[in-house]
Amino acid sequence: MKFSCEKALLQAALNTAARAVSPKSAIPALEGILIEAGDDLRLTGYNLETGIRTIVPAGIEKKGSLVLSARLFCDLVRKLPDDVVVFSAENYMVNIKCGMAEFNIMGTDPEEFPELPMVEYQNTVVLKQSDLKAMISGTLFAVSDNESRPIHTGSLFEVEENGLTVVSVDGYRLALRHEEIEKKEGEDAFSFVVPGAALNEVEKICGDTDETISIIQGARHVMFKAGDTMLVSRRLEGEFLAYRNAIPKNNSVQVEGDTRALLSAIDRVSLIISDKLKSPLRCLLGDGELRIATKTALGDAHDLCPIDGDGGGLEIGFNNKYLMDALKAAPADRIRLELTTGVAPCLILPTDGSEKFLYMVLPVRLKAGE
Repeated sequence: MKFSCEKALLQAALNTAARAVSPKSAIPALEGILIEAGDDLRLTGYNLETGIRTIVPAGIEKKGSLVLSARLFCDLVRKLPDDVVVFSAENYMVNIKCGMAEFNIMGTDPEEFPELPMVEYQNTVVLKQSDLKAMISGTLFAVSDNESRPIHTGSLFEVEENGLTVVSVDGYRLALRHEEIEKKEGEDAFSFVVPGAALNEVEKICGDTDETISIIQGARHVMFKAGDTMLVSRRLEGEFLAYRNAIPKNNSVQVEGDTRALLSAIDRVSLIISDKLKSPLRCLLGDGELRIATKTALGDAHDLCPIDGDGGGLEIGFNNKYLMDALKAAPADRIRLELTTGVAPCLILPTDGSEKFLYMVLPVRLKAGE
């Protein structure tokens, strides 16, 4: 095998493929990157849950394939001078030259590297990479890490005629984002659940661009294809929360506020809260103002944020982190808060009445004197 490639291009592709490599595995080949020089140069990382394959522009002189340690190969290429990398291999002995630098390292048999799962084309949806990236970053924080309900350790993808909805839940909050799609093929409506760990990598593959990404749903796996890079992940099986039934309707208290002002006020009051000193935020919604207070062993803190509307003196408690996560993810300068009682969930919605996003945060019970 022999090929040559620009160092910057090879390094970028390696960094992408290496994100799916197992740091430690019972199968040594999975700690490496599969390098395949055929009609094009392909680099593959796979941890039996998620696989990433990317194509690199390269001049291929002799075809072949082998597996190299991901950690060593990535470190080596990163420290090479900015020049053309010449890679050649004979009987798994690899020679890498770049500028005045030269390395000889051992590779391993590509036959030991498990094949990526085949994804049967059942349904396909295409949308802008920037839209999918925003949807994942705006919902990933609410994915559960509780393995007792494995289905909620991923996000639900619901494709309907008018677009794609991504939903994450963890028992304390719900995050929903909706975007229009470029096109879809297959059934009129379909849904599947993608593991949060895989979505974390998909977010990094997506660029802030209008270029598209295709999502292909198979029987047991799902594939994300953006440009020369594809990611394959297993689907999570099980019954996802019937989230539409969980969202309260006809909320009696509705107020609007500036997202940044709310965030700043909560952030300031949260200064006396820590992992060791936990305390709920006590929120009192009055006429044109939201009073936020908390009290820990360090002392107490109070702040006031102007709002539009009358909260009717409703008092409700929140976990400060959960409320801040939702406000940070809301893609709007102004948001609407909808509530009913001090023990019912709080909804965070766009003020324009669109369904672009919805966040739901469950309250914390307040004790007298807190």
